[in-house]
Amino acid sequence: MAEDSTLRSSSSRWLMPVFVFFKDARLVFKMDSIGMEILRIAFPAALALAADPIASLIDTAFIGRLGPVELAAVGVSIAIFNQASRITIFPLVNITTSFVAEEDTFERIKKVKELVQGDEDHNDSLEKGEAFKSSKRSAGMKEPEDNLEKGSAKTSSTEENEATYSNNETKESSSVPQNGTLCNKPLTANTTTCNKSAAQSDSEISSATKVTKKKRDIPSASTALFMGSILGLVQAIFLVFGAKVLLNIMGVKSDSPMMSPAKKYLTLRSLGAPAVLLSLAMQGVFRGFKDTKTPLYATVAGDLANIILDPIFIFVCRLGVSGAAIAHVLSQYLISLILLLKLMKEVHLLPPSLKDLQFSRFLKNGFWLLTRVIAVTICVTLAASRAATLGSIPMAAFQICLQVWLTSSLLADGLAVAGQAILAGAFAEKDYKKATLAATRVLQMGFILGLGLALVVGLGLYFGSGIFSKDVNVIHLIHIGIPFVAATQPINSLAFVFDGVNFGASDFVYSAYSMVLVAIASIASIFVLSKASGFVGIWVALTIYMGLRTFAGVWRMGTGTGPWSFLRGRLLP
Repeated sequence: MAEDSTLRSSSSRWLMPVFVFFKDARLVFKMDSIGMEILRIAFPAALALAADPIASLIDTAFIGRLGPVELAAVGVSIAIFNQASRITIFPLVNITTSFVAEEDTFERIKKVKELVQGDEDHNDSLEKGEAFKSSKRSAGMKEPEDNLEKGSAKTSSTEENEATYSNNETKESSSVPQNGTLCNKPLTANTTTCNKSAAQSDSEISSATKVTKKKRDIPSASTALFMGSILGLVQAIFLVFGAKVLLNIMGVKSDSPMMSPAKKYLTLRSLGAPAVLLSLAMQGVFRGFKDTKTPLYATVAGDLANIILDPIFIFVCRLGVSGAAIAHVLSQYLISLILLLKLMKEVHLLPPSLKDLQFSRFLKNGFWLLTRVIAVTICVTLAASRAATLGSIPMAAFQICLQVWLTSSLLADGLAVAGQAILAGAFAEKDYKKATLAATRVLQMGFILGLGLALVVGLGLYFGSGIFSKDVNVIHLIHIGIPFVAATQPINSLAFVFDGVNFGASDFVYSAYSMVLVAIASIASIFVLSKASGFVGIWVALTIYMGLRTFAGVWRMGTGTGPWSFLRGRLLP
């Protein structure tokens, strides 16, 4: 019997960790502590992430009223601008989120240790005072007769001061952790009676930091803002002076009717690049703090301004596509201003020394994510380029389908943000149990969300395609693309959530290598299938692309390699 038990234990130990994805799947909707933390971060993040694409959809709806040529032209310009922004900001935002979450966790742990040490020192001083008084009493020491009255007065004064101190301490005990933990017990000589592990939990650490409202010293935040500003200026200059060349690369010829409106839109919208990169860098900082509400409020304010200004500039001022670009640029600068004013109240944006900035760390890991995002950019841009070569009608339909595809899928990116922030803190604390629980829960939630999105997107796009265009041919192609746009939602959701899981584990190297391999296979499929089947072939190739991205995520965690190697040493249920 003992031998059989040993064999079963050994066999279970070497089971592939892939089964971890199904761990506690029945509890996916349970509102326990980890579930509430995920939703508290993910829901505002999802709304903020979806707000900008929704504003782009509204832009598309307004511009669609100008005609299919203008709609196709703006579609190409938006594709160029978005991909250029992803190349510069995607590595910065995700590195910032992970690094800020780690530094914030270390700072909170440090503050808790300081509180523990302060309480221990205070208790030691009380013990020494009591011991000294006891020794005097046991030695029979007496005060001189002529100092009796003075001694009595001093004793009375001392007792009043001690009473006052005791009352003040009692008032503060509700907010200051006692004995180094948040156990809500009075100070005693024994400072280790509370559970030490409880003092390391996120909720307790967060409560401990509320004792003071001083600004945080987070070097990664200052580094992110500095690099975001520089990259924004570089991107603006590159897009303004290279607009015509980039449009030619995208398949828009010089004699094409799309060239003039596309160049106008891209040039004007490029002026907002510094604001876009700076605002997204600040969003990465707030995500690291697990604060996704502030970016949501700022984004909603900016997008509402965009929606209001769109019809004024496009139709009232008769600026056409130029008006749409101007409205979008103004909204981005508004978002940046709101976030900057809020961040200045919470963080020291100017570090004591330039040596405190994390340039080398950012550049090292940023290189890997830059490699990854270039691979992603090539795949999406190539698909848009192949659609542009088919003509203005297929390109207009492709642009509408792509915007809906990305907008709906980005809702799952809110779960990715939550997973990344929680995992970064858990790995910093070496809390692998919480890391596993958070990763599996966000992935399970992502799959359920994808199933719901498939139904909503399918029905919404079928009955609502007329909102984006009145052209019968464009609407016909949109209906052809619906099965691909809707059916891929579960796959897309998992792919986005796996990105957050990998970034939270700081697995940047694998993310780069795996995406390069995915891109090689996807590029080949885009060329072959677009040539063979046109519009449909492009969407089949994009489906293959997202499927391979999801498989790469499953493989890493499911085989227990890299930062997930600890899963191999655990007995799986």
